[in-house]
Amino acid sequence: MFENKDQDKTALQQLGEFGLIDHLTKNFSIKQKSTLKGIGDDAAVFDFKNKKVLISTDQLIEGIHFDLSYMPLKHLGYKAAVVNISDICAMNGVATQIMVSLAVSNRFPLEALEEFYAGIELACKIYKVDLVGGDTTSSEKGMYISITAIGTSNEEAIVYRSGAKPNDLLVVSGDLGGAYMGLQVLQREKEVFKVNPDNQPDLTPYSYIVERQLKPEARTDIVKLLKDLKVRPTAMIDISDGLSSEILHLCNKSEVGCHLYEEKIPLDPTVITACEEFNLDSTLVALSGGEDYELLFTIDQKEFPKIKGNPNLTVVGHLTDMDQGAHLISRNNTKIPLTAQGWNSFN
Repeated sequence: MFENKDQDKTALQQLGEFGLIDHLTKNFSIKQKSTLKGIGDDAAVFDFKNKKVLISTDQLIEGIHFDLSYMPLKHLGYKAAVVNISDICAMNGVATQIMVSLAVSNRFPLEALEEFYAGIELACKIYKVDLVGGDTTSSEKGMYISITAIGTSNEEAIVYRSGAKPNDLLVVSGDLGGAYMGLQVLQREKEVFKVNPDNQPDLTPYSYIVERQLKPEARTDIVKLLKDLKVRPTAMIDISDGLSSEILHLCNKSEVGCHLYEEKIPLDPTVITACEEFNLDSTLVALSGGEDYELLFTIDQKEFPKIKGNPNLTVVGHLTDMDQGAHLISRNNTKIPLTAQGWNSFN
């Protein structure tokens, strides 16, 4: 996990920019019928027929979004692709292509970038998306990643943040707080490693939450599930910055308020145990932790019978008129105003 060993390394200047791109992308194959031309020309070429096109982009900066002392480069490549695919899911769409731009300092040899692209390749394989272009260059310090995801949807299926209405149900997929608690474990073990580099951590008791941090998954299965159930969300967003921040985004864009019930927030037992160990409040972790990449969406109440009892989905509250505000209803029935205390890269 925590590396302190040298290995044979290949300097990037031995390949040059175009040689590097050819080398890193040689194993990628085209999977989508919509991809007419991928890597190898001045621009990619797509044919989406009668579909609407969705495009999203994200940046990841070393020292801000990831720490390579405990984030393996293969996991980083996978995660970088997945978090962009998740944005397409949040529009109720299907990701079809990604573009990857990368800047690295001279401390990164070829072998490091091979690991990074192996993670991207795995994500492309699992999510059936094509790598169709991007850019590589040098940086004065560290690693900079920019990924653009492209997807499609039928016009009537696209879900925005702005479609929710009072009395709609607030629904979340999966469980929350795991990624943040996995980060706490990794940061703690990093400090131990600094003191004793010969000490390798036993992360077995924390495997679920560490995986939630290092290897998140985009909930493409939920998009398919909702389609199969014939449920069209009225609004949707992915949970990247914490549940409270995302709920407030939906409320602001849809001009509604909400009641979120603390007792309904889905928490895995390992998250609760880790919160006790770190003396953290599990509700606060779920509200503000972020990086879970679950889907938060709203549905009309008449759709509830279609999702009732589904183990993948939890109704956590309902929407109200805007003038009632957005509130957490605590276990003792106290109304607490929701505040956006999630991830902020400028803090």
